[in-house]
Amino acid sequence: MSVPSKIETWQMVEPKKLVRTRIDVPELKPGEVLVEVAGCGVCHTDIGYFYDGVSTVTDPPLTLGHEISGQIVAGDEKLIGKEVIIPAVMPCNSCDICAEGRGNRCLKQKMPGNSMGIYGGFASHIPVPADDLCVIEDRKGMDLEYFSVVADAITTPFQAAKRADIKPGDRVVVIGATGGVGVYVTQIAAALGAETVIAIDIVEEKLERSLKFGATYTINALDKEVGEVRNIYRSYCKENKLPVHGWKIFECSGNIIGQKIGLELLSFTGKLLVVGFNMQKVEYMLSRLMAFDAEIIGTWGCLPKYYKEVLQMVLDDKLQIKPFVELRPMSRIEESFEQSHAGKLMKRVVLTPDF
Repeated sequence: MSVPSKIETWQMVEPKKLVRTRIDVPELKPGEVLVEVAGCGVCHTDIGYFYDGVSTVTDPPLTLGHEISGQIVAGDEKLIGKEVIIPAVMPCNSCDICAEGRGNRCLKQKMPGNSMGIYGGFASHIPVPADDLCVIEDRKGMDLEYFSVVADAITTPFQAAKRADIKPGDRVVVIGATGGVGVYVTQIAAALGAETVIAIDIVEEKLERSLKFGATYTINALDKEVGEVRNIYRSYCKENKLPVHGWKIFECSGNIIGQKIGLELLSFTGKLLVVGFNMQKVEYMLSRLMAFDAEIIGTWGCLPKYYKEVLQMVLDDKLQIKPFVELRPMSRIEESFEQSHAGKLMKRVVLTPDF
């Protein structure tokens, strides 16, 4: 197992500009390891940094990418050779927020491709803290690169499900249910015992697919007003003798229409989990929230302690990865970013180093 003298990488030197370059392998600090990247997923967050002017903590030039799996090649001798998933957010584990059990939103957290210096996953190697890495002891025949999506696309929904306190028999709505995160919210809700899972999105082919992976009913919101979507939802509830109160709604689309739909469906004793992100503002009458005794909950990343549980769900076939992932060589990064930004991808792209 060799340790390189240079890291090959695709750097964002400024918004909308990527450059292939080589950077020095840093001297590892105590508690750090060097991971050889097997795969790094293209996330909506990366696209926001690259195209939409969302600021990174570390100013460019830096390497994007926070959804990473790979193998440890340097650092602690006991860890060398281990295959790992790198958490998308790694808390400091020593602040008040971490002590409260909310380390997924630690203000000192390290996030590859954002707040971990210039280092990110769209590279051949990455130095990372070792404490919170999720070791994969047995991949059960699945290629290591597929496990990269556990680092965000699957664990972020799991954290959201924990915040929603999904229980057997629950009623769930997933808005943006066929996107890179939504497909796993749907699967996780079903795996945790939700009785009804309504998938809302705009691509009929993907919606039909969702019925095989956790959804029990779909609503195609394409070209529909928010009120039309609400009426279809209410009609479904009436026809199936389901109440409109107490639903757990996950907004995963990351667009203003999806957020408006979520707010419109929120009713008495319900919960709205905001998982998707955009830069636009939405108006909402807060007095409705008070009258409904409802909750709107923001949720960010995932506590590293949940990774083993999520990994086991994948290994037990409770959560499916391959039907929703396309592997591509990392040299196709610009094409993949463009297609993701344009909404033209049918699956989440995982880029594999081919420097």
